[in-house]
Amino acid sequence: MEIIRSKKFKAEEAWGAKDIANMNGVTTRLHWTDEPYIWHINDGEEVFAVLDGKVEMFYRENGQEYSVILNVGDIFFASVGTEHVAHPIGEARILVIEKEGSV
Repeated sequence: MEIIRSKKFKAEEAWGAKDIANMNGVTTRLHWTDEPYIWHINDGEEVFAVLDGKVEMFYRENGQEYSVILNVGDIFFASVGTEHVAHPIGEARILVIEKEGSV
């Protein structure tokens, strides 16, 4: 049993993470960042929930690039094949649930 106060979590580097659980190959991790990630496509589906801060999520569909601002409590679901990149606006803490070993 563990209680995690996400607002208090800070990694040593951008996108550093606290591993919370691995449930049959699906990981749940708490990330801290103050820098953008990289454009990527996950090996499977990904659930991305903003717990603290604000994130601009860029994604591509049918050759077009879009972006959306995610606030605390917002969730971005990347289906298989969704190319995306997260750009925090200041510091952000994000809960990511995805297939183990995904980018």
